[in-house]
Amino acid sequence: MAKRRTTRTKTRYSDKELKEFEALIDEKLSKAQEQLDFYLNQLADLADNPDAKVKGLDDGIGTAESERITNLAGRQRKLIQHLQNAKIRIKNKVYGICRETGKLISKERLKAVPHATLSIEAKQNRARR
Repeated sequence: MAKRRTTRTKTRYSDKELKEFEALIDEKLSKAQEQLDFYLNQLADLADNPDAKVKGLDDGIGTAESERITNLAGRQRKLIQHLQNAKIRIKNKVYGICRETGKLISKERLKAVPHATLSIEAKQNRARR
């Protein structure tokens, strides 16, 4: 009797792999929080600096700079939220599963964008729509 060979498609990352991704996300979270703190300190400095207020009234540079930093801080907040959501997916053991195809997102993609929820395939399909 010949043994029947079955190939099972991997449906989730192992606990060991999830721990590795969690370490990567923790590192990215730490850097993102540092960057956010830097932007918030810059905004506080601009608000406290009397020269910036006067200069801002004259040429709008202070206001433009403040808006630019505010936008950067907003992007960092979003990134932090995405990374925190990725940690929740790890805890629930659904991390790395594409939310459109249900297939595993490649490790390479997750290492580059650890908060990704779409595989490259799904992302490309969205772009074609």
